[in-house]
Amino acid sequence: MKYAEIPNKKDPNPTDNNKEKTSPQSPNNGSWLWGIIAAVVFLLLINNFLAPAITERAMVQTDYGTFISKVEQDSVKQVVIANNQIIYTTDSCTYRTGSVDDPNLVDRLLAAGSPNKDGKIEFVKKIENQRSPIIDFLMWWILPGLIFWLLFRFMSSRMGRSASEGGGLGFGNFMSFGQSGAKVYADTDIKTRFADVAGQDEAKASLQEMVDFLHNPQKYTALGAKLPKGALLVGPPGTGKTLIARAVAGEANVPFFSMSGSEFVQMFVGMGAAKVRDLFSEASKKAPCIIFIDEIDAIGKSREGSFSNNDEREQTLNQLLTEMDGFEGDKGVIILAATNRPDSLDKALLRPGRFDRRIQMELPDLEGRKAIIQVHLNHVKHSDIDLDVVGRATAGSSGADLANIVNEAALRAVRQGKDAITTADLEESVETVMAGEQRKNAVISPAEKRIIAYHEVGHAMVAAAQTQSAPVHKITIIPRTSGALGYTMQVDEGEHYLYSRQELLNKIATLTGGRVAEEIICNTCTTGASNDIEQATNLARAMVTRYGMSDRYGMMALESQGNRYLDSGSRLACSDNTATDIDNEVRSIIAQAKDKAAAFITERMDQMHAVAEYLLEKETITGDEFMAILNNGQPAIQA
Repeated sequence: MKYAEIPNKKDPNPTDNNKEKTSPQSPNNGSWLWGIIAAVVFLLLINNFLAPAITERAMVQTDYGTFISKVEQDSVKQVVIANNQIIYTTDSCTYRTGSVDDPNLVDRLLAAGSPNKDGKIEFVKKIENQRSPIIDFLMWWILPGLIFWLLFRFMSSRMGRSASEGGGLGFGNFMSFGQSGAKVYADTDIKTRFADVAGQDEAKASLQEMVDFLHNPQKYTALGAKLPKGALLVGPPGTGKTLIARAVAGEANVPFFSMSGSEFVQMFVGMGAAKVRDLFSEASKKAPCIIFIDEIDAIGKSREGSFSNNDEREQTLNQLLTEMDGFEGDKGVIILAATNRPDSLDKALLRPGRFDRRIQMELPDLEGRKAIIQVHLNHVKHSDIDLDVVGRATAGSSGADLANIVNEAALRAVRQGKDAITTADLEESVETVMAGEQRKNAVISPAEKRIIAYHEVGHAMVAAAQTQSAPVHKITIIPRTSGALGYTMQVDEGEHYLYSRQELLNKIATLTGGRVAEEIICNTCTTGASNDIEQATNLARAMVTRYGMSDRYGMMALESQGNRYLDSGSRLACSDNTATDIDNEVRSIIAQAKDKAAAFITERMDQMHAVAEYLLEKETITGDEFMAILNNGQPAIQA
């Protein structure tokens, strides 16, 4: 299963023969216009801001008394009286002072300019705001218009570029709010095939029929069969819903319209509905084709019991329902949608005639994980990979997790200078993805290291003492970046679909083994058992409230589970008194499991010490080495 994203390509805008149109790049004929605009703006800025600022800086600030003294001394040659200031000039400099309500100022200036004085003072009162009409016209009409025009051009070019790069359907102008903006891939753009999808055989078989209908519709219409209008892909994150949708388009060799549900939600009411109309209109023109809406729950949430009034989302959903009813199946338009929240979708969206098929994309089983790993290994250099070991160690992993594990193994092989990936690289990458990188430089005191060793050996001893328990695969006390100071890995020999009551009790006992070893051997209890306590409590509570494994309540559902694909938790569906009884029942189950673990550890104290000493020396031991010590076959410690 190839989960690599298809790079974003420019909208090929395929014609009827699905060929991409190209046009030579037009020359920049408007560069001279931009130059003129820049020059006008520059001159206006200089004339109105820069030049006055330079002139004012060249003047010397004085007080009004100094000005009168210089007038009486016949030092002033020229005076300009403004509304708020007086600017006067002498032989050496230009001065500026504040204007004062002095009714005798004009008489002083005239007296200083009398015939029996040496010279005359030229003075004038400046009338403010008497700029040139041309300047005012440019400042208040032309310049704002240019600014708005430039903003318009900038917004238009940005929207046009976004639509072009995203493969949008619109023309890219500023007012194209209602265009869908879907990424359009021509039939030659989709390289993904069903061979790239592994671990989802049932889903591929269901979708293969839809592909075959697009290729050979006569075979089905001869019997009166109709093409399903839509298929809803449901499953946890990372299971390949988007990938298999692309594989359908690649196998069918038809145009592929891809869009996320959140892209329909707009700020203005009615814009999302317009996008839906535009999307289906374009799809009808290019039929046969496939429309893929990812995360459809963004617009398809149930309208029942909703307290929020979101007219935009509801109008978009109503338009989607209308469009799905507005075309017949023989047009060759298939709608695929993906979600990991099927419980939140509106019932009108799920009825037959809209989404006729619901395709489950569950986490892969053992054989599926091995097939997925093999698909990703085909793209890297590898040698002697034991797929069974890696597949069993990755129980519960999705296809995206497995792709990440293979990539981490390749990176590890490069760091170590290897020419190919080995099974050891894959096993280490499994631990890296689950628990983080090793912290080999972490400084842990000998006392704490001893407690950690006995804690992990306690888990392993209890697991090995029980018959219905997964075998120990590895024990390590090397800290990880996730915060784990050590861990014990158990790997089932085969795929597990059902767990009996005894198996769950054994698992709880194994989880309590670490704390029991701390208390019995180290005479203490630490915070290292916090995750064990959390898992044991959740498992015991599920036995009482969900699995019907309680002696007191039997087959009575006391809890409602949320979305099982997103681990959204659960909710108690009982009275407060019953909730108190549930807590007591859970505490009793954990206490019994702890007593059971204590009995196992007490009986095998010598073996506990032997395994702990060996683990302190080696820091990491395999399950085979652990079992050898339990069978009195102490392995030799190698330097």
